[in-house]
Amino acid sequence: MFNTSNLMVKSIRVFFVCAIVFNIAACTAPTPKGFVDPYEEQNRAVHAANRDLDKDLVKPLAGAYGNGVPGPIRQGVGNFASNLNLPSVVMNDILQLRILRAFSNTTRFAINTTVGLGGILDPAGAMGLHEDPTDFGETLHIWGVPEGNYVELPFLGPSTERDMIGMVVDVFTNPLTFKAPSPEKYLGPVVKGLSKLDSRYRFADTIDSILYESADSYAQARLFYLQSRRFKLGQTADQGDDNDDPYADPYE
Repeated sequence: MFNTSNLMVKSIRVFFVCAIVFNIAACTAPTPKGFVDPYEEQNRAVHAANRDLDKDLVKPLAGAYGNGVPGPIRQGVGNFASNLNLPSVVMNDILQLRILRAFSNTTRFAINTTVGLGGILDPAGAMGLHEDPTDFGETLHIWGVPEGNYVELPFLGPSTERDMIGMVVDVFTNPLTFKAPSPEKYLGPVVKGLSKLDSRYRFADTIDSILYESADSYAQARLFYLQSRRFKLGQTADQGDDNDDPYADPYE
């Protein structure tokens, strides 16, 4: 087995250096208005492929998983996947200088990994220590990096240039997924994939309404993602003129 504590200490040192370089004490990124989508033609092509993949594979698999696997088991898999991601969450808490939140998430990870059988159970949640998720995309936001252009990624769906970078960095901030030996390194992707299927099953009505029931599923997915992401980051658009809705769908 690899030494997780040493890897985390080394990772913390590296990213503290990065924090100094990027001046994380600076203001957060400015509040965006509307959207910037210069790659719309390419994005639409990717969106069409993602929708076909969902229709032909992901949605049927999610239905089979949701209907065939009991809820408590699916919940345990989701808990385990969430617990595996906590070291990355803690790393980002530190980079954001949210020390109390980092301590809370670290304590949650320690309790659920031990008492909770590797995170399958959630005794920490029963004690009031609920996960406070974050990611490197939010870290970049706090460092003042603007969200950039809207992009739709193959398999992963809607994103922005800033969040796309964040996804890549998050892989390398979690020693449980990046430095795990074989065959343990395959466990993380498998349980995360099952957790995604469970989410697709549980939120089927909302996802189906966007992908299959809207007049323009691409525009609707873009609108939904940007609204949700900006809300999570605590951003509210500058409305300006009361009649000027920054999130208005130009395709309606």
